[in-house]
Order: sequence, then C-alpha cells, then structure tokens
Amino acid sequence: MLRSGLRRLERARLARGRGRGWASRLLDAALWTALWLPPASEAALSSYGRAKVVAVVAAPLLAAALAVGRRWPLAALGVPVALSLALSAKMFTPLYWPALAVFGFLAGCRTATARPVLWFLGSVAVAGLPLCVVVERDLWAWPGLLLTLLGSAGLPWLLGRYRRQYAELTRLGWRLADRMEREQRVVAERTRYRERARIAGDMHDSLGHELTLIAVRAAALEVDATLTARQQRAAGELRAAAGAATARLREIIGVLRADEDTDPEGADRPATAPPGESAETLVARARASGLDITLERHGELTGLPPMAALAVHRVLQEGLTNAAKHAPGAAVRVRLVRTEDPPAVALTVVNSPAATAPLPEVVSGGSGLVGLDERVRLAGGELRAGPAPDGGFELTADLPATAAPPPRAATDASRLTTSGRELTRARHRVRRQLTQALVAPVAALAGILLLMAPVSLASSYFSVLDRSTYDRLAVGTPRGEVTPRLPLFTRDGPPDGSPAPPRGQDCVHYSTGLLASDAYRLCFARDRLVSKTLLTHGR
Repeated sequence: MLRSGLRRLERARLARGRGRGWASRLLDAALWTALWLPPASEAALSSYGRAKVVAVVAAPLLAAALAVGRRWPLAALGVPVALSLALSAKMFTPLYWPALAVFGFLAGCRTATARPVLWFLGSVAVAGLPLCVVVERDLWAWPGLLLTLLGSAGLPWLLGRYRRQYAELTRLGWRLADRMEREQRVVAERTRYRERARIAGDMHDSLGHELTLIAVRAAALEVDATLTARQQRAAGELRAAAGAATARLREIIGVLRADEDTDPEGADRPATAPPGESAETLVARARASGLDITLERHGELTGLPPMAALAVHRVLQEGLTNAAKHAPGAAVRVRLVRTEDPPAVALTVVNSPAATAPLPEVVSGGSGLVGLDERVRLAGGELRAGPAPDGGFELTADLPATAAPPPRAATDASRLTTSGRELTRARHRVRRQLTQALVAPVAALAGILLLMAPVSLASSYFSVLDRSTYDRLAVGTPRGEVTPRLPLFTRDGPPDGSPAPPRGQDCVHYSTGLLASDAYRLCFARDRLVSKTLLTHGR
C-alpha cells in the first residue's frame, strides 16, 4: 500500500513538472512576440536601414535570451542592451525599452546576489562613455545613456530583486512555522519522558521496596527449622519468584528511563561519554566516512567533570553530523583548547560553505541545537551557533574544566534557538534590502546629476569653434574637407529661441566660446556645406 502510494505521488510530481514545462514554453513564446513586435513594426514602417537590420537580428537573439534566461539571467539581459547600443550609442531607443525592463526584472528575480548585476550595469555605463565620444561625438549623450540604463533596466531589476526577496522571506516564514511546530512536538515528547521517569521512580520506590521485603521474608522462612520441608521449598520458590519479579521490574524501569537522557530535567544525573569515544575517535570515524577534517588540539581532556566531558563529546558529535548532512564536501576544522587560567575547555567546529548541494530528503529535526544548548548550560557552559564569516557554519562551546558552577539562566537559550536566529537575520536582511532598494536609485540619480557639471564643462570646451576657422569655412566646400577643421564634439543643440534648421539639411552646432550661450550653425546637404549661421541666445 505504501509503495503504491509513493508511486502515485511520483507520477503526480512528474505530471506537474511536464505541465510547468509546457506553460513556461507558452509564456516564453508570448513574451517573445510582445518584445519583438515593436521593433518589427517600426522596422517595417521606417526607411532607416540600421533599424531594419537590428530588428531582423533581434528576433533570434530575443528568443535565445528567453531560452537561456532562467540559467544565465545576465546573459539574457545583455541581449537588449546590445540591441539598444547597436541602434543608438546613448540607448535612447524606446523600441527596446520593454525588453530591457522585462529582462532587468527577470534578472532581479533569478540572481541570488546583487553584485554580478551591479558589475554588469556598471560596465555598460563605463563602456558607454567612449561609445558616445567616438560614435555620437556628443559628450552629453553619456548622461542620457546613464539615465536610460537606470530607468529601463536598473529600476526593473530592483523590483525583481524585491519580488525574489519577498518570496524567500515567505518561504522562510513557512519553514520557521514548521520548525516551531516540530519544536512543540519535542516539548510534548519531553513532557512524556518526564512522566515516564516519574512512573519509573514510583515503581522503584514502591513496588521495588515491597518485592525486596517479600524476598527477604521468604528467605527467612526458607531456613526456618519449624517448617516442614515442603513449606521450606514453597518459601524458596516464593523467594525466587520475588527475585525474578524484581529483575523484571528493573528491566521495565530501564525501558521507561531509556529516553530520559534527552530531557533537560534528567540531565543533572551523573553521566559520562561512552567509553573509548574520544575526540580523536570521533574525528577518525568521520574522516573515514569521507569528511575533510582538520583537528587542532591544545591540552588534554583528562580530569574533566563528567557533565563537561559528556557535553564536549555531544557538541563535537553534533557539529560533525551537521557538517556531513548540510554541507557535503565542505572542509571541517575542529579546534579543542584547554586552558588552566581560568580552567576551561573551548571547542569550535567550523565548516566551510557546501561544495555540493545538500543531501536530498535530509530534513533537520529542529531540536538538536536546543537540546545541545541545554546540555551545555547544565554543565555550566555556553553554546554559540551561527553562520561563519566565509558563509559556512560555526558551532562553539565554552565549558568549565572544574566542578560545574550553577547553570546559567535558561532564558539565554531562547535567544539561541534556530528559529530566533533565522528570524533576527531575516529582519536585518529585510531592513538592509529595503534601504538598498530606496537608496540605490536615488544615489545613482544623484551621481548622474553630479556628473552633468563636469560633462557640461568638458562638452563646452571641446565644442568651441574658433572664430577665424568659422570665417574661413566657405559655402560649397565638401563635407570631407570641412570635418577635419571642426572641434571634437558638437554643441548640445542650438540656443533657446533659435529658428528651426532648413528642411532637408543636416545641421550641427558649435559653441562660440567656453560656456557661451551663442552658437555657430553649419548645415550640410549632399555632403557639402550649404549654409553657416551665427545664432544668438533668444534670436
């Protein structure tokens, strides 16, 4: 019955996977149509040759971006960026803004960290400067590129990142709720253990005592000379039955107390580590199973109080078990130090990030660290557990090496529960990510605005046409002879209030001086200079 049920669940899971596959393909096809339709329509109506070529190339590139976007979201984002740059060095091409927004949003949803996307967008921004200088010959095109990149790709990426973080926090909330439910079951189990231990104590104190008295009295009757031989044999049989009942009672009490070791209230009884289970033995056994373990030991563990010795054994055992379950292939470092002033023992188990994916179907019980912390607390020590700086996990126990002092307050353990730690980290992560989502676009916009001052100064300086050069330019000169005499950059448009350029002529503007409001207009038609005009501000 169980096997048939599992087979039905597996078939249902495969069916859902096939359904999601077809749904994702249909969604990609619809998305490809929506993204390619604007440039295709514009190319069909436009006489601009480059737009037609880019639109034709965009069809397979957008399809490839959608195909690889789930695995390589940055590569997919690079496709609309490249298409926009191919059409205009300053990316001011509304035809590909929807593609930039969609792939930017998907990159935010599909990338775990922000650094790769920030590096990518920063590289595009830096590469845009020489493109604007060489291709557009307009330094003011670079701030336009930055604003386009921020609005069409940066902001959608932030929205996608927020969606991913919201989904992760939702999953974390469900995991924490499930873990709290398991912890409640653990509490119920401990309550049952305490009741079983109480029953065992009652049986030992009452029935055990009575059976012992019966055995003693039967033994006295067995040797009573006033009784007949048959009566003495009966007394001997009674004594033997009482002894057997006592032994059976001892076995039952042992069963009832079998799990008492997991109960904090039973942890104060004398206990020692299993014989022969030293730190070296545990490390050697784990190393033989395939773990990469380094043991660093300073001092001997002989003479430790029984509770401290058992706590050291359990912490080391739990640390190696967690590393094997949750970080397969990771390097594990064990550091065991005993000091004399003050007399103490410090044990640290640190594992690096997992080299491979965690083992499938391995679910944490959610109570190992809780019980471990209670054991260390009752031994007079302190347990700390949390992420290591390199992304791994660190488990540390500090224990006294002499007679255990009074245990620290149990309220400290509530701050060390896994749920509490994860909830605290989630809150910090939400605050940090919300701050980043609000500050990042504002900081980027402020940086672009600050760049405009030096860009304006440089553009004005490199777009100044000398008066004598302007006077020597003759109408009718071929454009190829005029261009070498002109400045590196053109002015960013004519002065305010200037007349519109003549129809059918390609006009460029140059400044008359540094930060001057007046400008020279040079108009070309059929690759020849057909007019030159001095434009003053407001005329």
